[in-house]
Amino acid sequence: MVKIKHLPKRQRIRTAMLLVSLLLFPATLYYFSPALILQGASEGVINGSFIVFGLLFLASLFLGRLWCGWACPAGALQECAQPINNTRTRGGWIKWVIWAPWIGLIAALAIGAGGYRTVDPLYQLETGVTIAQPLDGGGPPWFMIYYIIVVLVGGLAIGLGRRAACHTICWMAPFMIMGRWIRNRVRWPALRLRSEPSKCIDCQICTRDCPMSLDVNGMVRSGDMENSECILCGKCVDGCPKDVIHYSFSKG
Repeated sequence: MVKIKHLPKRQRIRTAMLLVSLLLFPATLYYFSPALILQGASEGVINGSFIVFGLLFLASLFLGRLWCGWACPAGALQECAQPINNTRTRGGWIKWVIWAPWIGLIAALAIGAGGYRTVDPLYQLETGVTIAQPLDGGGPPWFMIYYIIVVLVGGLAIGLGRRAACHTICWMAPFMIMGRWIRNRVRWPALRLRSEPSKCIDCQICTRDCPMSLDVNGMVRSGDMENSECILCGKCVDGCPKDVIHYSFSKG
């Protein structure tokens, strides 16, 4: 297991941001809830999680999946589990099988409610903080939902390997993948990775270190660093002994 103090400065900052996000997760859980989007849609209400997902989509038009690599609490939990099971994982298509029916149901509920009529960021969250929300007897307490998510996300990472939940059940990633796809078609300046294949020595460190189990070395060799599962964590950038890979805010 790599000690924090031995990490490059950028990775220490990234790790700290992920840990803060994970520590705040009991308070911010409401704003990532897919269930409350459904409930809000049934009443014609745009709620807090709807707004957050919309902002993530808009941000992805310029920053790709930076959120996943630097601030996602579920990502932080999975990276904490990585020393337990460092197996490379795949299956990025699975989350789309989950996401598409969910989006369809949101649309059906919103149409059934006569469309969205109200914007209420604190819909069903009087306090604004998840763990401070009083129980009303209408469903399971928030702490129970929190532990279910922790067990599910952490369990997948421990059982299957690196960021397995990102590849299988994440309901947020498709929004950013679509934003990234649009960005690449329009070709406006955005944050991305670039490489210099001629400098590569095939050490495979970039592939070994990638938390999303990507064949980064193959991407470098092909000269194409674009991959929908890349979370721009920068581990390949900071781990490369020849500075082959770097961040760039540029056109595709």
